[in-house]
Amino acid sequence: MAIETTRRAEGAPGANPRQVSAGLIARAEKILVGGVNSPVRAFKAVGGVPLMIDRARGSHLWDVDGREYVDYVCSWGALILGHAHHEIVGAITDQAARGTSYGMTSPLEIELGERVVRALPSVERVRFVSSGTEATMSAVRAARAFTKRDLILKFEGGYHGHSDGFLVQAGSGLATLGISSSPGVPQTLAHLTLNAPYNDLAAVDEIFRAHPNEIAAVIVEPVAANMGVSPPVSGFLEGLRKMTRRDGALLIFDEVISGFRIALGGAQQVYNIAPDLTTLGKIIGGGLPVAAYGGRLDIMEMVAPLGPVYQAGTLSGNPLAMRAGLATLPQLEVPGFYDALNNKAKRLAEGLRLVLAETGIPGRVNVAGSLLTLFFADRPVRDYATAETSDCARFAAFFREMLNRGIFLPPSQFEALFVSAAHTDVDIDATLSAARSSLAAIA
Repeated sequence: MAIETTRRAEGAPGANPRQVSAGLIARAEKILVGGVNSPVRAFKAVGGVPLMIDRARGSHLWDVDGREYVDYVCSWGALILGHAHHEIVGAITDQAARGTSYGMTSPLEIELGERVVRALPSVERVRFVSSGTEATMSAVRAARAFTKRDLILKFEGGYHGHSDGFLVQAGSGLATLGISSSPGVPQTLAHLTLNAPYNDLAAVDEIFRAHPNEIAAVIVEPVAANMGVSPPVSGFLEGLRKMTRRDGALLIFDEVISGFRIALGGAQQVYNIAPDLTTLGKIIGGGLPVAAYGGRLDIMEMVAPLGPVYQAGTLSGNPLAMRAGLATLPQLEVPGFYDALNNKAKRLAEGLRLVLAETGIPGRVNVAGSLLTLFFADRPVRDYATAETSDCARFAAFFREMLNRGIFLPPSQFEALFVSAAHTDVDIDATLSAARSSLAAIA
C-alpha cells in the first residue's frame, strides 16, 4: 500500500520533486536506526539527501521520486549481471513457489557448492552462510582451532565485516597489539588482532618476527576494495604465502568482493596464489543474502558436524539464494564474459583519467578487473595511508554533482565503483560527460 501511495504521489500536479522521498526518510528516521539498515546509506560522508529506491533494472535505478540513475553501486558488487536479470528473477520466482526455506539440505546447495569448488581449486570443501561477516568470522574461528593459536593479522583499511575481532586499528607501533576502533569491542579481544599496512611485506615480516608461532592466520583482501581499490603490488601476495608457510600460519583470502568479480576463479586465479581458506559472498548469491567460506580439506574438517568448531545458521544455504546463485554463475563461465566486462571498466577508467587531465584536478584512478576508484589524491594510492591523503570534501562535492546528473556513485571516497555486464557504451559515455561537467563545477 505504501508503494502504491508513493507512485501516485509522484505524478501529483505541482508536487515537490523530492516530497515523496522526504516523507519516507522522515518515517524511516522514526523507526530505523539513523533511518537506514547500513551506515553508508545515510550519505554522511558525502552530504545531501540519501536516496530512497523504488525499483531497478539492468544498470539503472529509479528512486521513489521517479528520478533515474546509472548505478555504479550494483548492490555493492553483488549484481555482476545487473539488476532484475530475467533469468535470476525467473529462478527466484519458480523457487518461491517450491518453498523459500527448508531448514534442511537441498540438492541446490550441492550444485552451487560444486560450481564454487570447480572455479576455485584451493577450496576443497565449502560451507554456505548468510553474510560476508559470518563467513570471515567463521574462517578465522576455524583457523584458530586448526593452528591452536590466537592472534590474527589483518591490514589497515581492509574490511572483513563487523565482527568484534575485525573492528580493530593499529597500535602505536607495527609490532604492537591492536586497539578497539568501536565502542562495544572489549580491549582484551582487540589485543588478539594485529595490523600491518597493505602492500608492505617488511611490516608483515616484522610482525611475524615479533610474534613467532603465535599468529593463527593472515586475512587479506587480495585486491583491496574497502579503502578504495588498491591492487597488490608485485610480490606482495606471494610474500604473504611464503611467510605464512614459514611460520605455520594460515593464509585467508577475503574474496567477498573479488570472488567471481576479478575473474571466475577470483583474485587467487589472477595472481596464481592458493590460500588455505577463502571467504566469498555477493555474486554467489545473485543479489540475495548468501556467503561462504571454504578451503583445504584438513582445515574444513575442523567444522561441525565433522569437528569441534561450531557454526550453524537457520537460513544457511536457503533455496532462494541457491537458485539465484545457480542462475548467475553459469553465465560467468561463458567464454569472453570477463574480457567484455573488464574492457568496460577499463574504458571508464581511461575516460576518467582523461577528464581529470583536462581539468587539472589532482586525481588517481585505480582499476582491477571491473572494480575502480577515483581518488582525489595527488600521489599513487597503494595502501590506506595514501588513500587517506585524498580530498574527501572534493569527492563529496563531485558525488553530489554526479548524482544531480543522474550518475549514482558509491557514497564514500573509500569505496569501489562496480561495473556490471548490463552497463552499456551509452551508460559509460553519459558517465564521462557527467564527470566532465561535474569536475568543471567543482574545480
